[in-house]
Amino acid sequence: MPSSKSESDLPRRTPVAAEAVKARVFLILLCLGWGLTWPIMKIVLDEIPPFSMRVAMLTLGVVTLTSLSLLQGRSLQIPSLRTLVHLCAASFFNIIAFSVLTPFAQMSAATSRVAIVVYTMPIWATLMARPILGERLTTARTLGLALCIAGMTVLIYPLATLGVPTGILLAVGAAVSWAAGTVYLKWAKIDADPMAAAVWQLVIGVIAIGAVLPVVEGSLHLGQAHRSAILALIFAGVVGSGISYYLWFDIVRRLPATIASLGVLSSPVIGVVSSMLLLGERPTLTDMVGFALIFIASATVLLRPQEVVRRMPEES
Repeated sequence: MPSSKSESDLPRRTPVAAEAVKARVFLILLCLGWGLTWPIMKIVLDEIPPFSMRVAMLTLGVVTLTSLSLLQGRSLQIPSLRTLVHLCAASFFNIIAFSVLTPFAQMSAATSRVAIVVYTMPIWATLMARPILGERLTTARTLGLALCIAGMTVLIYPLATLGVPTGILLAVGAAVSWAAGTVYLKWAKIDADPMAAAVWQLVIGVIAIGAVLPVVEGSLHLGQAHRSAILALIFAGVVGSGISYYLWFDIVRRLPATIASLGVLSSPVIGVVSSMLLLGERPTLTDMVGFALIFIASATVLLRPQEVVRRMPEES
């Protein structure tokens, strides 16, 4: 009798288990993609100004996502004007504000520090998700949030004692904007394929930032860049603004905003380690303690998939 019950439950549980595995794999790939993109962007910024870099990156992201959608036979059609309006609002937070603030932050502070401060996003997302989305602070989420706050405090405190630099303020602004976009996407319940949602948010970002480009930089400055900067730009565009954004928007649809935010906490650690290897930046002992706390915070999410998965309509 127990065995027959187990067999009858199997078809119902298997899709949920598959969603759990998919969510964890997407989070891991996203952390790697965004983590490596931080030092790569710094290499680009050494030769290409920020607005030119972002317009080129987002354009490459649009091309990448559009190509993936065509290969998968997916439609990029937006079902309604309401959906388009929501995508415009989400793009402002997720793409436009974030894309403008982060390169200027990197130009004013060390890339490793900027990467860490930007990932205070889970704190802001958790605080916003409570009143807006009604998401409860479960034991795992509370633990992850507490570890996140502790890790960020350890990392930011030495900077605060010397006076908060402009780069750090810009990074905090980017974190708040990203958190607002994450919560907005969950609140709006956008009725569109995640690939379409990602593509259109990037397109809106290209249009908005591209419209400002002639005013602040005159024209697109790519011609004087060396081969290494161009290759770095291609990587940042295809991986950072293409594949990674698709993973992120898909994750946000499948997971609670708090969990999605906490799940990417390994990204800044990967960003710092890769900054050491590619840019020669060296973390202090305090940095290492903060990184350890962030890894543990991320693990509380990644190792508890049964708590984070919400079944979404089949999209493939």
